[in-house]
Amino acid sequence: MEAVAPPGVSLVLVLSLVACSFQVVAAVLLTRRYGGRVSTEDRWVLLWLFYDVIVHLTLEGPFVYMSLVGTVEVSEGPLAELWKEYSKADRRWLVADPTIVSIEILTVVLDSLLGVLLVHAVLKDKYYRHFLQVSLSVCELYGGWMTFCPDWLLGSPHLDTSNGLHLWLYLVFFNGVWVLVPVLLLVQSWFSLKRLQRLRPDDDVIKKIK
Repeated sequence: MEAVAPPGVSLVLVLSLVACSFQVVAAVLLTRRYGGRVSTEDRWVLLWLFYDVIVHLTLEGPFVYMSLVGTVEVSEGPLAELWKEYSKADRRWLVADPTIVSIEILTVVLDSLLGVLLVHAVLKDKYYRHFLQVSLSVCELYGGWMTFCPDWLLGSPHLDTSNGLHLWLYLVFFNGVWVLVPVLLLVQSWFSLKRLQRLRPDDDVIKKIK
């Protein structure tokens, strides 16, 4: 008896998930290589940052290139097939939608740069670490909002939520990660900055010393 694949599961989907797994493995290896001297909490932050930058450069970067020279729809190659698979859930990625491409250009350039700088700031315990962390998190959240809000206001004509796989894996899970983790990083920065504020010398004590 032949094994029957679940509805909507294709070879491209399987290979795409394998590629995503390799990205996670690469982030883990980089974290182990460079994050040995930081706290356990910051190792998790580094793991996310490495993964975030890898995804921006290796997946979204090629998407931007394909969209600037043509569209994903007319492009060929493994990464084009990956984005064609994702476009089954959101057709805008297939046709170089101006809003999506604009957001992705900013994401690939600015967010990747902020991510790399933040990795350095975490590893070297730089004073500007939480400034970068808040900036990157807000950029990620704003990018997610601007990706979906314009389409929601139009009644979501480009989103296909009829397929459970497309809805929960492509739209909810893969986009939800870029909402949940930035929110957690903002919470971490909030409490870290709060602790730093409490460590400041009391103003009345300083005045008496003077």
